[in-house]
Amino acid sequence: MPLGNAPEWYASAEARRIADGIVSYQTPAGGWSKNLNLADHVRRPGESFAPNNLSRFLTPDDFDAPRDPHWEYMGTLDNDATTTELRFLAKVIAAADAQASAVWRAAFLRGVAYLLAAQYPNGGWPQVWPLEGGYHDAITFNDGAVTDAIEVLEAVAEGKGDCSFVPAEVRKRAAASVVRGMQCVLATQIKVEGRRTVWGQQHDALTLKPVSGRNYEPPAECSSESAGVVGFLMSRPKPDRAVVAAIEDAVAWFRTTAIHGQNYVRGPEGARLVPSNDDRVLWARFYQIGTDRPIFGDRDKTIHDDVTELSRERRNGYSWYNALPAETLRQYAEWLSAHHLQESPIPTDKKH
Repeated sequence: MPLGNAPEWYASAEARRIADGIVSYQTPAGGWSKNLNLADHVRRPGESFAPNNLSRFLTPDDFDAPRDPHWEYMGTLDNDATTTELRFLAKVIAAADAQASAVWRAAFLRGVAYLLAAQYPNGGWPQVWPLEGGYHDAITFNDGAVTDAIEVLEAVAEGKGDCSFVPAEVRKRAAASVVRGMQCVLATQIKVEGRRTVWGQQHDALTLKPVSGRNYEPPAECSSESAGVVGFLMSRPKPDRAVVAAIEDAVAWFRTTAIHGQNYVRGPEGARLVPSNDDRVLWARFYQIGTDRPIFGDRDKTIHDDVTELSRERRNGYSWYNALPAETLRQYAEWLSAHHLQESPIPTDKKH
């Protein structure tokens, strides 16, 4: 579902064929599953709306074990699902007349209704809706689930460009949803002794506290997801004091948790950190809340202090370190200039 092609491409037969495939796989609730090749064929009668997304490593009491094996990711925001379909449909609709786009418009509006129905009263979105159980019900920042939903609904609320066809009543509901979504983003920022840090991969839908994801994803401060959240907050055209404070505190956390003088490498000996003389900066995927110490989880739900302590499969099969906050810090300098803001004092760096 390419989203960056020239506008005229979305009037092509290929784009319309993909749009028809998207419509055919829309679940009865209005969303879409993940890991589907929607450009391959239109859904056949009796074909599942979702592929087999079961983990190959399920163990007893595994966090990834579905309560019903026939009901998994039947509508989700994971892996950019649903929001990508909506963005693509909007582009195809904008390139067609009202008569040709009638089916796509109806599917788009059902998809928007899905996002509105899936939103919790506190403004967050679960990973899967209708609810599946387990960590899938948590407010999810992984894969940009919450922030992508807000951005799609912002476009709907504005009713411009690709979304100019959206009725006024739907735009009004989308605008109210965006307000609640922004409130949730700010409310879920983790606090330690009154100091804001960053966000977890997922947060409890009631308490807003960070919670576990899969067996190897403990409740923690998460660098990569938080880099995405801060980038989203910096995209706000008129940030208020609360948004500015959230950004500044997260940037301070990125700076104090940065890992200098190390590279993350993969090889026959397994993924590990090695000394480096370059100026590369890394962050661990997970940090223990309260100590800002990197932590690493395994499939048996154990927590470790070093990536080399993990089983070979998890050690090599997950991104335990990343450099995403480096780009966030670069954008932060531009953001300060664009909004005529001065940088707040940053605590002295802690070298890990």
